[in-house]
Amino acid sequence: MNSLQIWLLTIPLGKFYLVLLVCSVVSVAGFIYAFILFCRFRIIEDTPTSRIRSAAQGYVELAGKGNNIDGDPIIAPLSTTPCTWFRYKVEKMNDRHSRVVESGTSEGLFALVGPTGRCVIDPDGATVIVKNKKVWYESSYPSRRNTPKSSHFFGRLGGRYRYTEERMLPGEPLYAIGMFMSVGGGAESFNTDAEVRELLTIWKKDRAGLLRNFDANGDGEIDLQEWEVVRKAAYKQVRHEQSQRSVQPPTHIMKKPEHSNRPFILSVYPQAVLVKRYKWKASASLAGFLLAGSASVWMATLRLMP
Repeated sequence: MNSLQIWLLTIPLGKFYLVLLVCSVVSVAGFIYAFILFCRFRIIEDTPTSRIRSAAQGYVELAGKGNNIDGDPIIAPLSTTPCTWFRYKVEKMNDRHSRVVESGTSEGLFALVGPTGRCVIDPDGATVIVKNKKVWYESSYPSRRNTPKSSHFFGRLGGRYRYTEERMLPGEPLYAIGMFMSVGGGAESFNTDAEVRELLTIWKKDRAGLLRNFDANGDGEIDLQEWEVVRKAAYKQVRHEQSQRSVQPPTHIMKKPEHSNRPFILSVYPQAVLVKRYKWKASASLAGFLLAGSASVWMATLRLMP
């Protein structure tokens, strides 16, 4: 009988149950995580890469390069670096643990540019995988640096605050899988009745303008015949606006799928690398499940079985 067996047989029963519970929880968590990762890499493998111009509406995979769109620039707050996406965290370091004092994630829209077009990316809710990650230490908060350097031994000794910043930069490769849709242009389906009702509601709020344009007999009221003229005018204006929108090029958008368990992933790594990473993590999680589960069974047999 080795020392581990002797320890398990002699520790108080309450402590033994705690150790057994920890091993069981680790085993179950490893199985669940392995299953999630397995499903994820299977979805990535089974979803073919589409061209933006000809992509079907729905869940698709795209590949290209990240870039900014018109509007306010996206600036990483700790380093003030222009980027397409960022995530940052500031932690106060204590002797035994750290405490997050500030954190944030970019919500700004940016673009995936491919050979056949551009797709606007809404990163809200995405799993984002980057290469560009910087960690450094300082003795004060907020940071006094604008250009962080990678952490080093003496920085860790002297710094009371740990700064972490992840970024995706313009021009970097970008892989995206999520819900794809096209709005405007020939891709837009018009609800003419709803648009007419909305326009009539707007006109009703401007009673003076309504009377000025449609009160033919000048009695200060819109009668049934005049109201029919109003409706025809609203219908004509809506159809004219729809015809103008239909000739405009559509805007392609990718965002997190609604009412779906399928992942929304943005990555600077291509599909093949992502699949390898998820397979490796799934294998490691499965190994953890087997090891922790075997340990739980062995401990229960050793201590609880007669």
